[in-house]
Amino acid sequence: MKTKKVFLTEDEMPRQWYNVLADIKMNPPLGPDGNPISPDMLAPVFPMNLIEQEVSTERWIDIPQEVLEVYNIWRPSPLVRAYNLERALGTPARIYFKNESVSPPGSHKPNTAVPQVYYNKVFGIKKMTTETGAGQWGSALSFACAQFGMECKVYMVRISFDQKPYRKSMMQAWGGTCVASPSTETKAGRDILEKFPDTPGSLGIAISEAIEAAISDETGKTRYSLGSVLNHVMLHQTIIGLEAKKQLAKINEYPDVIIGCAGGGSNFAGLTFPFVLDKINGRNIDIYPVEPEACPTLTRAPFVYDHGDTARYTPLLAMHSLGHAFMPPPVHAGGLRYHGMAPTVSQLASEGIITPKAVTQVDAFKAGILMARSEGIIPAPETNHALACVVQEALKAKEEGKEKVILFNFSGHGLIDLGSYDKYFSGSLQNYELSDSDLLESEKIFESFPKPQLLKSR
Repeated sequence: MKTKKVFLTEDEMPRQWYNVLADIKMNPPLGPDGNPISPDMLAPVFPMNLIEQEVSTERWIDIPQEVLEVYNIWRPSPLVRAYNLERALGTPARIYFKNESVSPPGSHKPNTAVPQVYYNKVFGIKKMTTETGAGQWGSALSFACAQFGMECKVYMVRISFDQKPYRKSMMQAWGGTCVASPSTETKAGRDILEKFPDTPGSLGIAISEAIEAAISDETGKTRYSLGSVLNHVMLHQTIIGLEAKKQLAKINEYPDVIIGCAGGGSNFAGLTFPFVLDKINGRNIDIYPVEPEACPTLTRAPFVYDHGDTARYTPLLAMHSLGHAFMPPPVHAGGLRYHGMAPTVSQLASEGIITPKAVTQVDAFKAGILMARSEGIIPAPETNHALACVVQEALKAKEEGKEKVILFNFSGHGLIDLGSYDKYFSGSLQNYELSDSDLLESEKIFESFPKPQLLKSR
């Protein structure tokens, strides 16, 4: 029998995260005055131990034992050979995926939720606030808070709150509290509702609400947690790629192509950054972040300084952005509707180290169905975007007659997203494409902001 899954023992789990900031140059975050912010300026929002990780340039950062013990619930995750998908596509490519759907919330998100809650706990924090798009991050943070006895409050983007009610149930099962965003609980939410009472919401708005809720707590025992974008989040996710490297080495394989869906950038970074290090040092690899055509942050938006949230509570970050006021179409990949992209991912794209791709919602679901019918796992709508690119690359290998090795991140299952599959089967799932005029309109917001430098890391 052919080996389908490659496992690591718990003893083989990586004991350190990889920090890409050791190997690339970055534009600093800026304050309202246009000057770089100091770490203490972030203290009302994040605990200092996480702020230290955010600014660290150490290449390897130790994973605390307490975090490893929670990781052991589902990690190391399996590396899987997609034989049946290969057969369905008739490709000579060898396709592997890192199965991050095996975590309790069903996605990659706990890889950073667990350490973030741990670091807040040891700092003396009692309650966490956050935003969530499709609900994967809110579920993950609720799960992590349950492991460490912390309170959790989640502001969930309204359209996903309505589309995916069982994500709220998952959060409640782990003790989290979930409200639809924009809400009447915060000034940021009330201001948006006054202007746009029927808004579907956005991650930018939900972030504003969660930050406001954290910094307005007079006890000082509440902090905010972000599920993507920031440096320390990317750092924690690299356990995915570090495990994948070890697993591929066991079978004498190395990828020619690496693919991950990209919304804020965390699951993509988690798989690819350990391989980005190899590419920076001369290895020939194609690395593709894949996003929706409806929210083309990397593929069409400019590299600018912008706020990470709609109410402009966050510092200015150097990133590809559609504008902090951007209101995304209600595509079902809620985790891919963010207006910006992680500064580290944006920097790598600006240097050409990674090559962004965009696919339509319908093509994404078509690829997801192919995966379900060949490999048996129903993917999340976000994961479907990566799969659409996997299909393209596998067919390209077939056309060229090349035995390429393709590695992708199966970032989450779609068992809480079956409503979107119902729409696909009924033919009511539609494509959205951002018009040039809408893109130009969103870019006007950057005219008064500083411009980032086009830095080169190599």
